[in-house]
Amino acid sequence: MKKVRTRFAPSPTGYMHIGNLRTALFEYLIAKKDGGDFILRIEDTDQGRKVEGAVDIIYDTLKTCGLNWDEGPDVGGNYGPYIQSERLSMYKGYALDLIEKNGAHYCFCKECELEAQRKEAGDSFKFVDPCKNLTKEQIQEKLDHNEEYVIRQTIENVEKTSYYDEVYGQIDVDADVLEEQVLIKSDGFPTYNFANIIDDHTMNITHVVRGNEYLSSTPKYNLIYDAYGWDRPTYVHVPPVMKDESHKLSKRNGDASFQDLVKKGYLPEAIINYIALLGWSPETDQEIYTMDELLKAFKVNRISKSPAIFDIDKLAWMNGEYINKMDLDSFYELAKPILEEIITKPYDLKEIASLVQPRIKRISKEDIEPLIDFFEELPDYDLEMYKHKKMKTTKENSIEPLKEAYIVLSQLEDWSNAQNIQDALMSLPAKLEVKNGRVLWPVRTAVSGKQFTPGGAMEIGHILGKEETLRRIQIGIQRLEKDLESNC
Repeated sequence: MKKVRTRFAPSPTGYMHIGNLRTALFEYLIAKKDGGDFILRIEDTDQGRKVEGAVDIIYDTLKTCGLNWDEGPDVGGNYGPYIQSERLSMYKGYALDLIEKNGAHYCFCKECELEAQRKEAGDSFKFVDPCKNLTKEQIQEKLDHNEEYVIRQTIENVEKTSYYDEVYGQIDVDADVLEEQVLIKSDGFPTYNFANIIDDHTMNITHVVRGNEYLSSTPKYNLIYDAYGWDRPTYVHVPPVMKDESHKLSKRNGDASFQDLVKKGYLPEAIINYIALLGWSPETDQEIYTMDELLKAFKVNRISKSPAIFDIDKLAWMNGEYINKMDLDSFYELAKPILEEIITKPYDLKEIASLVQPRIKRISKEDIEPLIDFFEELPDYDLEMYKHKKMKTTKENSIEPLKEAYIVLSQLEDWSNAQNIQDALMSLPAKLEVKNGRVLWPVRTAVSGKQFTPGGAMEIGHILGKEETLRRIQIGIQRLEKDLESNC
């Protein structure tokens, strides 16, 4: 059995599109599942669209996601060069060989002649090349006169062509609908449609994985393989990743790239896990996968024919699962720059991180700041927050628990852990003959000024320290008493 070899061949045109990254992931899984090779090839012949630094973005993205390639521009290999612009000298020779095999021909038609045909045919336009009727002598005469030309594919004596795709099954196409595509442009550069065939063959690529928009082009590619007498690769055409039922995800439309998602606080492992499930379904209900688990579970026949819709809420949920399972040290290292930006006072940021970790879905300032900004400064909160139906608290009945809490906490010497604070506060419900919530809710409100906090009164008090905790409780008492006096 031939060793499986797949290739990821992106164009260096900017950030890594989510659909492109999913294709790379599928190619990696197909290769590595069977002990094959995953190759990186940079297709940069369209120099006009090339973006400075984009190749480094490709390298960084794949490495960050654990999609390490066996051969490529930076690591070498036996089938290089792995940058298409460095392979230019070979394509013309293959095209001339294809002419000899009657799979291609010279076309000297000018754009005005194509435009005339286009106008005459209208929507049903299919270029019929008169240059196919030129004799060898006529062709040579034009070449001798340096007439401009392209090299076009020749499609003749073919009624039907068929191929098998691992996702879509048997594909049958009438040759009448196939247009003879340009293989070598007038400037001598190959078109993508030709270069990728030559590159795939000369690099011994066994499995070609790409978007299903190439289903209709593949018959033309196959005719070129056949004209050379080469084996066709195994095809795996995958459905698109959509932003909704009508629109594809697209860099041009400003949709999130991999880099955008990472900047917004999504973990690379979670992104890879999520996009693996876009258009592929495992045989079980499992949703969280390590890369090793993906390699074991992935099967091509589980790739769907239907488009996959990118659901940012589902990604956020999955990201939250990954964050929650991280060890505290790892989470803290990622969250620390954000925590330092929000909190400038000398609190234990790692302890704050431990409270935040199970409560966020993204490691982002947007998610973290609303949870912890009260540590930096007590907000001017609405006193209505002291009212809590379940805790049976009101503004009126919150004053006594706060005063009692102030007394016991001011007498507490050891603030080295939250348990000591809890023990002190939990002596009060029995003394006041109330339930725990009647004490703890007013204290938490006073020390945080927030309706929702990461951690309760004890954890918050431990982080704030004795002096600041007592100061905030005193503020709460004074504000409540002033409010009650004004309403008398």
